[in-house]
Amino acid sequence: MAKVKYYYDSENLAYRKIITKTRKKIGVVLLFLVASALFGFLSFVILLNTPYFETPKNRLQAREIENLKLRYAILNKKMDEVDNVIELIEERDNNLYRVYFNASPIPEEERKSGFKDADRYKDLEGYDNSQLVANTTKRIDKLRKELSIQSKSLDDILKMAEAKDKLLSAIPAIQPVRNENLKNMASGFGYRTDPFTKARKMHEGMDFTAKTGTPIYATGDGIVARADNTASGYGNHIVIRHGYGYETLYAHLSRYKCRAGQRINRGDVIGYVGSTGRSEAPHLHYEVHKNGKVVNPLNFYYGNISAVEYVAIAQLANQENQSYD
Repeated sequence: MAKVKYYYDSENLAYRKIITKTRKKIGVVLLFLVASALFGFLSFVILLNTPYFETPKNRLQAREIENLKLRYAILNKKMDEVDNVIELIEERDNNLYRVYFNASPIPEEERKSGFKDADRYKDLEGYDNSQLVANTTKRIDKLRKELSIQSKSLDDILKMAEAKDKLLSAIPAIQPVRNENLKNMASGFGYRTDPFTKARKMHEGMDFTAKTGTPIYATGDGIVARADNTASGYGNHIVIRHGYGYETLYAHLSRYKCRAGQRINRGDVIGYVGSTGRSEAPHLHYEVHKNGKVVNPLNFYYGNISAVEYVAIAQLANQENQSYD
């Protein structure tokens, strides 16, 4: 039963009954219902955006986000390991490989420069975990650039190694005739007595005595430039161009075992000892030229003699005796 309400009428000094109009009652009820509905909707929205009220979809998304964060953390840890390996390779590259081949080291700022494009990672901004994703992407790009630089450096080193192998093979590094007991060394490089004029003159090679027909060996890899007897005084002779500015000459041969244009390897038999041309007796006259200038062949026998043998042959070569041509 609804309560009856009264009000005091001061003019008539009496209490009178309050009579509420039906329209007003309906309005109050409607206002209450609208207010209740609005309050309920706002409360629902607030609850949806709090951790205390999650839908199954929200819980699934939250688990996926945490899983992605964990994977990014593992990825960054693996990148730390890759970074350490790359640093070790870079250190060996700069301080070992490039030093060996006399190449300049790659500056640290060039290796670690990364990318300077400010807008490169702009599309990763504006998300809840933008910083995590952007930082990881930057690290990956930096590692990719470092690996690219290192890969190019190793390609350069491989080319230098191949060139060095060719250089080492081309340098005249052995004696042109077998000389195990060092008795075949007859005359060295320098001023010697001419066997025909008896005057002192420059002897631009080394003479090795040997029987006619003794094999003569190429002292380095190269191409036969000539094998003929057209040069005055040398008789039958061979010239090999080794590249890198090196040439060798083998004179007074009895016969050839190569021809002009033929590619020769160190140790190949190219001819045989004789006494053709301006020669006093069977022997090989051997010369080494570097960049067009004649040099002492004694400096190039490191390929097949020991240090003790080198000293012994040097003493024989430095004797100012008579040459054989």
